Amino acid sequence: MRGKLREKIHTVVFESDTAAGKAFDVALITLILLSVLTVLLESVASLRERYGAALHVLEWTFTIVFTIEYLLRLYCVQRPLAYARSFFGVVDLMACLPMYLNFFIPGAHSLIVVRSLRLLRIFRVFKLSHYFQEGQVIVQALRASRYKILVFLFSILIVVIISGSLMYLVEGPASGFKDIPVSLYWSVVTMTTVGYGDIAPRTPLGQFLASLLMIVGYSIIAVPTGIVTSEFTRLRGITRNACPVCGAEGHDPDALHCKFCGGRL
Repeated sequence: MRGKLREKIHTVVFESDTAAGKAFDVALITLILLSVLTVLLESVASLRERYGAALHVLEWTFTIVFTIEYLLRLYCVQRPLAYARSFFGVVDLMACLPMYLNFFIPGAHSLIVVRSLRLLRIFRVFKLSHYFQEGQVIVQALRASRYKILVFLFSILIVVIISGSLMYLVEGPASGFKDIPVSLYWSVVTMTTVGYGDIAPRTPLGQFLASLLMIVGYSIIAVPTGIVTSEFTRLRGITRNACPVCGAEGHDPDALHCKFCGGRL
């Protein structure tokens, strides 16, 4: 009896191919939009003064509904811990926590806007999962190239330290470079081509060094792109099929079992 109940709940909560499942997901997405809208309205002082109590009640109502939904998801899957550690499991938990954290950290309820991440389910509900799957490929490419990117960022850090120190020696406090940390800030802003203009070199040598740093900034933009693109190309052969047990993706085309939990695909 309990097994049939869990199966029915799983069909409604996780399966968007059925009429009940799709209706549940559409209702869930509507509640997510309303809950985010409630937080946005509550941040407006004039509306908070007039409707603060009503908005607070709505926030708690949405929180209780999402908490029940999260517990139901944990109840109906075969491996609750695997789902809880998955991307959507973490997002679902984060959608419930802010209102409870507000008891200990005043103002934490503003983090409810994280519920907007749950709108990613719209890709599955409206048969747009291939777009979400492509996004998963990009995430996996970033994860696979993280060591190369870390080495690249370390190299950039060295360039920032050297250029910032040089500008401190060349320009000095008279030009706004009052210490090395401020000079490092200027170096980052210049290398990333943001250029706020709050600090600028005034001497010819300082302007020359700034010009070199700008050129370096333009030249390094393509480096991380190339690193991620190579991994993206390599990962194109991996399927996006989700494991029915733990929900994990990223299996080989000929895989029969999930490489994360061992469940049959």
